[in-house]
Amino acid sequence: MSSNLGDERLLQLRQFAAGFSGLELERVNWQLLQLALIHPSWADQEGGPDNDRLEFLGDEVLRWFASDFLYRTYPNLAVGELSAVRSVLVSDSELARLAEHYGLGAYLLVGRSADGDERGQTTRLADSFEAVIGALYLSTSDLSLVRPWLLPHLERLSRDVLADPVRGNHKSALQELTQRLANGELPEYRPVGTPPPFRYEVWALGQCWGSGEGASKKLAQQAAARLAYEALSSTFPPALQ
Repeated sequence: MSSNLGDERLLQLRQFAAGFSGLELERVNWQLLQLALIHPSWADQEGGPDNDRLEFLGDEVLRWFASDFLYRTYPNLAVGELSAVRSVLVSDSELARLAEHYGLGAYLLVGRSADGDERGQTTRLADSFEAVIGALYLSTSDLSLVRPWLLPHLERLSRDVLADPVRGNHKSALQELTQRLANGELPEYRPVGTPPPFRYEVWALGQCWGSGEGASKKLAQQAAARLAYEALSSTFPPALQ
């Protein structure tokens, strides 16, 4: 399956794949892995396919794998708690950290239009990492090339999240805090200016408690929620919370 890949690029792909613990290189479909590392901006610039479809598949594979792992590992967690933990496990920020851990950025083909876009770096890495998961899944039509290295990550991260529920999910934590402080009041996210980037302020208890920006609405609101949560937590003593 590697006949259309140059020797240099194939060597690069093998170096990248070798970083995944337990990955059987002889079972990897190198054409699919190559496709997973073609960002849409590169395809727009150079022509040819991009990794969008593999990202779509990888996103679903990851969500299913994380759901199955949490269901089997934490039988006493309620559905809402399982969903909250899963939202962190599959979040762009965590996927981008994984991508950086495996050095994905050095192998990702990115066009000039996106190469200098630092604000979009997290989303770019997260999306491409999902595409890599999709490529590895399709290589064998099962999880045998994904489970060995992804399972230890989910085990570690889920323990961290349960030990610190706020981690990566400040919107939920802020909502719970404002409900306790203001008799059920929900925080209000108000857009500021015209994107990009997206900017939001968080209002609660009659005032603004934080503002944040990001490459997407979701990231901007999370950034604002983090600052608001920290501000509210430091303003009101635990006895009042």
